[in-house]
Amino acid sequence: MGRTSDAKQRLMDAVLDLIWKGSYGHTSVDLICEKAGVKKGSFYHFFESKSDLTAEALEDSWVRIYRPIFDAIFSPSKSPLDRINDYVTNCYEEQMKKFRECGCVLGCPLFSLGNEISMQEQKLREVVQNLLNTHVRYLESLLRDGHSQGVFSCPQPTLMAHTLFRYCEGTLTEARIMNNPELLKEMGPAILGLLGVGASAPVRRAA
Repeated sequence: MGRTSDAKQRLMDAVLDLIWKGSYGHTSVDLICEKAGVKKGSFYHFFESKSDLTAEALEDSWVRIYRPIFDAIFSPSKSPLDRINDYVTNCYEEQMKKFRECGCVLGCPLFSLGNEISMQEQKLREVVQNLLNTHVRYLESLLRDGHSQGVFSCPQPTLMAHTLFRYCEGTLTEARIMNNPELLKEMGPAILGLLGVGASAPVRRAA
């Protein structure tokens, strides 16, 4: 079964990496086991199917990796403009890291996966949807704070949070299609423009 202590975690790490760099449809159980260094019989000891593995892996990666990052980026102790800057900077840097590793802009793994399986895998679609909705709530929190502090006018933070989220995800998708990470550099100025914040606002462009 491989190293019992970490075989399950290696399967979860493997499936997310394979899907992000490829696709859900082309990621077979055999490929997952090969990448994880785990025998196929052991796969079914932990998971009933590829879908169950992917759903648990997504939730696990959120708890272990992404929630601490988002909590730090969107900390109420920081100004709303600093939160915007940290958000777009983290997005750019994460994509550039993957670009240097594999030569491709990978975009948002949740959007790529959700677009592929939305009409086929109901349970998995719901996990993706819940994680995306959580992402939107972080944006909404900074918009509420920015409005209450007078940094910008945002009387409808829920609507604007969805608008900003769709813009950012659309930009990530375009960058993936074009395989051009430079498209991500203007996310910060564009978000400020959507919020009606002047060009003098202290939000740094990604380097």
